[in-house]
Amino acid sequence: MAKIKLQYVKSYINRHGKVDTYFRRAGQPLVRLPGLPGSPEFMAAYNEALAIPTVPTKVEPGATRTKAGSVGAVIAGYLGSVDFHSLRASSKAQYLRILEMLRGQFGDLPIAKLERQHVVLMLNAKAKALTVARTLLRILRILIRHSIDAGLRKDDPTFGLRVKLRKSDGIPTWGKEDIALFKAAYPLGTKQGLALALLLNMAARRSDVIKLGRGNVRDGRLSYTQQKTGRHLTIRVLPETVEAINAAAPSEHMVFLLNDNGTAFTAEGFTKWFVNQCERIGLTGLSPHGLRKAACVRLAHAGCSAPEIAAVSGHRNLKEVQRYIEAAEQERLAENAMARLVEKGA
Repeated sequence: MAKIKLQYVKSYINRHGKVDTYFRRAGQPLVRLPGLPGSPEFMAAYNEALAIPTVPTKVEPGATRTKAGSVGAVIAGYLGSVDFHSLRASSKAQYLRILEMLRGQFGDLPIAKLERQHVVLMLNAKAKALTVARTLLRILRILIRHSIDAGLRKDDPTFGLRVKLRKSDGIPTWGKEDIALFKAAYPLGTKQGLALALLLNMAARRSDVIKLGRGNVRDGRLSYTQQKTGRHLTIRVLPETVEAINAAAPSEHMVFLLNDNGTAFTAEGFTKWFVNQCERIGLTGLSPHGLRKAACVRLAHAGCSAPEIAAVSGHRNLKEVQRYIEAAEQERLAENAMARLVEKGA
């Protein structure tokens, strides 16, 4: 009988004197192959292991302990895929938190046994955090797609499932009174005042504000690439912003804003710090992102078009920007209407 030679198959004699056979390929968990080489059981496990995507760099911690065809194995394969590595850094961090949760709770379970009822139970467990539930559903769909591509299953138990977010007005927008109160409490020369000037005058996200520094400014204009969208923006720096930078930004550091340890903020750390500064002066429920929205409102009231506002804020969807313009127009028209009533003595 001819000897079967299969790629990535290695045999070892264990401590009991018996032969154990494994599928061993760089960038992939070690998989034990059951049965005799060439048997249906052996070949099924071999083909399953062969279909698992390899990790092009370092194997994720714990990946070598995953079982072939398990949720953990599929997660390891996805973490090494082009799809995962092409994500933005913020998305990777968000995905990793949920992937690690799935690997910790269900890692050893076979992905082929995941049914619709199981997915529904997972989503219901996150009913108090709907945004997390929506991201969880998105990640489960990704893992199922990878499983189908690897031949581990043929159906998608997530098909047709939706997570509907509650309707809300979203993050509160700062009003003129809020901004005035903040400026009065934190005048020119304070770090808080500098943060306000950057957020309000640049319409920037927190993830971008914390990375801005003197190296971004040239010839009176500030240039940077948005972390979220990858869009490159060049914006004229207002005199108010220049004054705030010169009064409070340390000249010897690469970024304008530093935390209490003298290093650059993280996005979460900056939000926590800024919200604390707001609450100290009685401004509750407000956030850095609310100032980005206030910046768009201010541009709309100045008569800027949707493309002009988007050129500052970096929005790619003009429909979102159009809402600010429509709100500003409604306020202007209503003011004109009431003024006419006064003129007519009605």
